[in-house]
Amino acid sequence: MNIDQPWLQASSTRAVCDALVSGGAEIYFVGGCVRNALLGEAVSDLDLATNVTPQRVMQLAESAGLKVVPTGIEHGTVTVVAEGLPHEITTFRKDVATDGRRAVVAFASDIAEDARRRDFTMNALYARPDGTVVDPLGGLPDLLARRVRFIGTAQNRIREDYLRILRYFRFHSWYGKAEDGFDPEALEAISDTQEGLGQLSRERVGAEMVKLLRAPDPAPSVAVMRQLGVLALVLPGADDRALAPLVHLEEGLPPAAETRLAALGGDAPRESLRLSKALAARVELLRDLASGSMGAAEMAYRHDAETARRALILRSALLEMPVNPLLETDIEEGDHARFPLTAQDLMPQYQGVDLGRRLKTLEARWIRSGFTLSRDELLSQRNT
Repeated sequence: MNIDQPWLQASSTRAVCDALVSGGAEIYFVGGCVRNALLGEAVSDLDLATNVTPQRVMQLAESAGLKVVPTGIEHGTVTVVAEGLPHEITTFRKDVATDGRRAVVAFASDIAEDARRRDFTMNALYARPDGTVVDPLGGLPDLLARRVRFIGTAQNRIREDYLRILRYFRFHSWYGKAEDGFDPEALEAISDTQEGLGQLSRERVGAEMVKLLRAPDPAPSVAVMRQLGVLALVLPGADDRALAPLVHLEEGLPPAAETRLAALGGDAPRESLRLSKALAARVELLRDLASGSMGAAEMAYRHDAETARRALILRSALLEMPVNPLLETDIEEGDHARFPLTAQDLMPQYQGVDLGRRLKTLEARWIRSGFTLSRDELLSQRNT
């Protein structure tokens, strides 16, 4: 099987591959770019693997006039820049020792050894520069069937890195077929090993959860996580009942992790998942708005159309109610509304705290009027 993608023929890609091949090295595209190309999905990053050492990669690339950055040379990775585009090239590796969080690796010369240290069969696919697919472990049928399956023994793969529990659910959300169910061996292994998640940093867990929740429909995976007890371990107090209705109501909207996190709730999501301040604030805002009674127009006016839309869809999902058919009309009304008064209009009669209070009172009246009270009408009420 071959892949035929524009990035394979790009002059920058050709320059990098030619530099290594001309020096006798083997070079392969690997992982996400091969997987997604075969599935007909977008490719964002180009990762390559080779049988020569990082030092040899640097030597060959520099001899070809290419810029080299030793971004992860201790792990066997260097970045070769061609026409301003980065290409990460990693020497074949094999695991020497693992502790459930990180691995001690050594360089390998065989592509099969490199493939065996990866997590899922669909991620152990390679492609030569001419697009020929190389499948050292027989993972291609799994990929084409959209079957997420661990390489070798699922329990062994998980014990090498417990984050693979969450990666399993993330990959199933993005690339699996929910209607075909989950791999029984994987679920049994996850059930037996899930306590190992406690060894991981909250940052790694949180980053993986955010990636999972950005999938088009993470609800089936999260439901299985809850059934197995994984969800309670990574996000105590979370409840996924509103997640599937939310995904259904979001149809047509780009997936947003913050809305899905708000739907899950939890006792302390910011601390449990080490969310950034910005993301945590966004989750809290959406949850507060969805739990309150503010209408669509006022919400769009006080925040913005996107926030109002997502908060009100979340409210419908939490309450198990349909979305108001006038939602978009109300949001547009509020989003375009502009309060006709400024502080200057009430000065010098009002100053300081009194000025702020009076402005808020008049603004509240204006909102209750459906944004219809004029500037003159509001000024006539400034003392009442």
